[in-house]
Amino acid sequence: MNRPEINVTPLIDVLLVLLIIFMIVTPMKPAKIEAKIPREPVNDGAEPPPLALVVTVDNAGRLQLNKEDFQSSIDKPEVLITRLNEIFQQREINRAYAAGTENTANPRIEKTVFIKAPSSLAYGPVASVVDIVRSSGATPVSLQIDRLDQ
Repeated sequence: MNRPEINVTPLIDVLLVLLIIFMIVTPMKPAKIEAKIPREPVNDGAEPPPLALVVTVDNAGRLQLNKEDFQSSIDKPEVLITRLNEIFQQREINRAYAAGTENTANPRIEKTVFIKAPSSLAYGPVASVVDIVRSSGATPVSLQIDRLDQ
């Protein structure tokens, strides 16, 4: 009785073809990746948008709204909440719509607030300020972590 044998010749042919393909393709891969690194931002004196609201928190926990200094802190935020509510009500009366939503079916009143805090400040007080600002009806709320001397 004859024993069946496996013919490996087609397998070797396929492997040789694959080896030749990989030998040709390998030198064509890129040797390095060019990446564009963003450059340092330049303060060219551009004014912030007129409807921009920036709540600044300092290391002592005092709060300011667009450099308007009033007696408000993280522990006593009532003055800030009242001021933000007044601004949002005035914007509804004046129909100060968010950019890009003026001509839509449902225009949105601009209620964006940025929170600016030094990077040395702990996360807890900043999270408290986010909650304080959201309780006044602001949406969206964004964070700016940078130096306060600017």
